[in-house]
Amino acid sequence: MPNLFARTLLAALDEDARVQRNLRTAELIEQAVRNGEGLLAADGPFVVATGKHTGRSAQDKYIVRDAETENSVWWGKTNVPMTPEHFANLRVDFIKALEGRDRLYVADLFGGSQAEHRVNVRVVTELAWHSLFVRTLLVRPSADELEGFAAEYTIIDLPSFRADPARHGCRSETIVAVNLSEKLILIGGTAYAGEMKKSVFGILNYLLPTRGVMPMHCSANIGPAGDTAVFFGLSGTGKTTLSADASRTLIGDDEHGWSDTAVFNFEGGCYAKMIRLSPDAEPEIYATTKRFGTILENVVIDPETRQIDLDDDSLAENSRGSYPIDFIPNASADNLGPVPANIIFLTADAYGVLPPIAKLTPDQAMYHFLSGYTARVAGTEIGVTEPSATFSTCFGAPFMPRHPSVYGNLLKERIAKGGVKCWLVNTGWTGGAYGMGQRMPIKVTRALLNAALSGGLDAITCRIDPIFGFAVPVAAPDVDDRILDPRSTWVDPAAYDATAEKLARQFVENFRQFEDAVDAAVIAAGPRVLSDA
Repeated sequence: MPNLFARTLLAALDEDARVQRNLRTAELIEQAVRNGEGLLAADGPFVVATGKHTGRSAQDKYIVRDAETENSVWWGKTNVPMTPEHFANLRVDFIKALEGRDRLYVADLFGGSQAEHRVNVRVVTELAWHSLFVRTLLVRPSADELEGFAAEYTIIDLPSFRADPARHGCRSETIVAVNLSEKLILIGGTAYAGEMKKSVFGILNYLLPTRGVMPMHCSANIGPAGDTAVFFGLSGTGKTTLSADASRTLIGDDEHGWSDTAVFNFEGGCYAKMIRLSPDAEPEIYATTKRFGTILENVVIDPETRQIDLDDDSLAENSRGSYPIDFIPNASADNLGPVPANIIFLTADAYGVLPPIAKLTPDQAMYHFLSGYTARVAGTEIGVTEPSATFSTCFGAPFMPRHPSVYGNLLKERIAKGGVKCWLVNTGWTGGAYGMGQRMPIKVTRALLNAALSGGLDAITCRIDPIFGFAVPVAAPDVDDRILDPRSTWVDPAAYDATAEKLARQFVENFRQFEDAVDAAVIAAGPRVLSDA
């Protein structure tokens, strides 16, 4: 049931003539154009610029620390506490800001496609395109479902709002404040629309484990034989690209739940990186850039010809496109599929030491899930001059309110129960680290995935990697055998050994934080550090 504040707010919004309720795509785009929020491109998509925030403001997110969350949230650098008093001030100021707006947009939506595990969310925005975005990304109720819709959680999104650090207990003028007791999320000072969808993901990540449902930052698809595969991975590892496979049915590209009966999409749309999108390598996603109803964020557009340039990163490297999932021709009509037969952990290893594919035991799968490894490369952030390891636990630390072991143990239990096959896939570099080697060819990755998912690697001889301990195929269909052994692709094998050991040490050091929460077999499933150098 909605809490008292939510009931009061809902009643006020229902009586407010300024509020535009549950508008459809064309209506929202009309209003967004009229409001000067963006431009229609020549081929149909709506193009917007989000200003200084072209990605999530991770350091400006807070969770209210109270009786509900004191012992259930994993407090630390990711889940930063806010006092109830500071949130109360923020709530008052948000309501004042709402009162000062000429118009507001309300969308009533579901987070989650499996009815028994979804939440009802009401999203209040000041921008029409933000309402379009969240309507595109979440699950849209039918007309009948809207008739009796009762919001459980409320999100208020006001880019024009400026937080006061002294009054609101925050770091800057940007704020994402989550109150799980009041079931209220307040977002201000940023026009980056992804904050809204990730807030719903955070809600489900908090709620579902208590019901025995595994929330996952992953994409998912279904093969011709009805086999579901899930792809875990951080941004830039290929989650969206590899799940949009014409030979398989897409369940979703980013956020899912794993219940006793299904893998179900939390969303009703996709949110893909657009920078340097290739019509050859990613034809299904590229086609969405020529559709009315797609939103392109921070994609450069010629104001006269209205032609877009996906290769121009002058506005942002993190240019994005959001579109309804049915824009992908082979998408699931129900946004769900059977429980998984295969799990793939995607990593963009910029060190160039991990193989293009490796088979994991259940203990190794839990180790790599808790580690959540990928790597940043030089040039992507100020001060990054060489590859650097990034560990984001559960492949989505910013969205996981509970202790990582909660999600890790759920995953391990479900892998064991279903006899699920687990794979580590490197979509990063081969033949050397970033700057010396080259990016793993997507054709190689697709061929290896097709072989793994079809059972083509089950009977192939594997070698055990001496440092990382996982099983690596020595041959695979349609793939040059040499690329399967990363050490053999380096000009200098000794340099490979030193780099591999450097990465292994980083894995071991990062995993120390979990050693008290997992059993000895999981700890032993990590890399072997071969020297004391």
